[in-house]
Amino acid sequence: MFVYMSREKRPGYDHNKKAGAMNALVRSSAILSNGPFILNLDCDHYINNCRAIREGMCFMMDRGGEDICYIQYPQRFEGIDPSDRYANHNTVFFDGNMRALDGVQGPVYVGTGCMFRRFALYAFDPPNPDKMTVAKENETQPLTTSDFDPNLDVNLLPKRFGNSTMLAESIPVAEFQGRPLADHPAIKFGRPAGALRVPREPLDAVTVGEAVSVISCWYEDKTEWGDRVGWIYGSVTEDVVTGFRMHNRGWRSVYCITKRDAFRGSAPINLTDRLHQVLRWATGSVEIFFSRNNALLAGKKLKFLQRLAYLNVGIYPFTSCFLIVYCFLPAMSLISGQFIVQELNIWFLVYLMIITFCLIGLALLEVRWAEIGLEEWWRNEQFWLISGTSSHFAACIQGLLKVIAGIEISFTLTSKSAGEDEDDIYADLYLVKWTSLMIPPIVIALVNIVALVIAFSRTLFGNGQWNMFIGGAFFASWVLCHLYPFAKGLMGRRRKTPTIVFVWAGLISIIISLLWMALNPGGINSMGTTATANSGFSFP
Repeated sequence: MFVYMSREKRPGYDHNKKAGAMNALVRSSAILSNGPFILNLDCDHYINNCRAIREGMCFMMDRGGEDICYIQYPQRFEGIDPSDRYANHNTVFFDGNMRALDGVQGPVYVGTGCMFRRFALYAFDPPNPDKMTVAKENETQPLTTSDFDPNLDVNLLPKRFGNSTMLAESIPVAEFQGRPLADHPAIKFGRPAGALRVPREPLDAVTVGEAVSVISCWYEDKTEWGDRVGWIYGSVTEDVVTGFRMHNRGWRSVYCITKRDAFRGSAPINLTDRLHQVLRWATGSVEIFFSRNNALLAGKKLKFLQRLAYLNVGIYPFTSCFLIVYCFLPAMSLISGQFIVQELNIWFLVYLMIITFCLIGLALLEVRWAEIGLEEWWRNEQFWLISGTSSHFAACIQGLLKVIAGIEISFTLTSKSAGEDEDDIYADLYLVKWTSLMIPPIVIALVNIVALVIAFSRTLFGNGQWNMFIGGAFFASWVLCHLYPFAKGLMGRRRKTPTIVFVWAGLISIIISLLWMALNPGGINSMGTTATANSGFSFP
């Protein structure tokens, strides 16, 4: 059976974007087919391996799989440029972090390529056979909603799920159909063999009318849809919040990596679109941190390491503030002529060695254990700095404005279409579309370049302290190496770089030069030329 659903939308009713659409699909499909498992794919993804769906069902229907709420598959993309300039594949996250979480309580839900257990979306705790007081001869029969939640009786069903009787009656059936097969005496409340072969009654007009009723814009009023049941509303990253709520109730998830990619999709290869995409994700993380979905407020059923993982989801955008400071420190050191650390004592060297070895160990773990190539790892490192100094920093500002001042944020939809040149599938890679997110990385790059020129000139024609210059130049060059993909993105192709890029670059260079002259007036002689204190050389 194939059904196309278009939910009702009216002025004055918030349709809640993707989360609202998914909840409407859950309700209508519960009445029409009521399959125990739900596959969630974005519109730009397609099934690349039909066996992956069966593998996901095997996880949830096998012995010990009754507490699995969803199966998350890694995201794989096509149409990405061979060098993956902006780290669209995100291999460190999908092949490293997600695989590591699979050993705790399960990976986070990333919004697509995921198979859900329908029963878990109804805000029930995972089944606990030891606490269910049901006669043994009824262990292979469907239970009632009060058996899963003793505090939920028949009178409270409309408040949680709405006033649809068919929807309420479908919940125990969905739980029963998703049980593990009762092929072993140790399995309690299993599903007997052949129970799913019972033919369904054909759809009639009453059933179709009920399916239309549950997707109306008013159905969710005064219910717990979006607040506790289904996809959670109120966040840009509703996918992370939805997965967090399930893990917080004691469910676990599984990361399923198939030999042949399960699903494939498209991703933005343009710099501006990529920055806007990361901005939306980071803003959602800031919203999570300042909401009741903060991992610090989670219950006891969320494991400690899983709590740290979700806490990192809400904290990582704030690291951009420190990252921007670190990117300016080498330039300030070169301009001032003083090293960042005044005295190199033994304790500082020990601290520096510990940090260095930790970073090297983390890199080796990502490359060797997660089987990530060095080029892929380096691309992730580069884009981490690019996004950290642009999108993440802007997300902190926007998130704080929304939390403190209540200013709503409107986001630019991510464009994933090809460029104007139909013969070149990577034409969109070279399009340059100006956005204010580019200003911080441009400032950082220009400041470090100007600092290198100033320090080199002062060392060559002045004090001659090359050891200090080499130390500062190494860190400044390291920052510029990370910004190399960003610089290539600004250059575009066929001289199509927007004029505003050159205008901003010129203005920033002038401002930096004036600031340096104001902070170092001793370097300007009476003739208006730059001179050094220990040399008779002066610029003409």
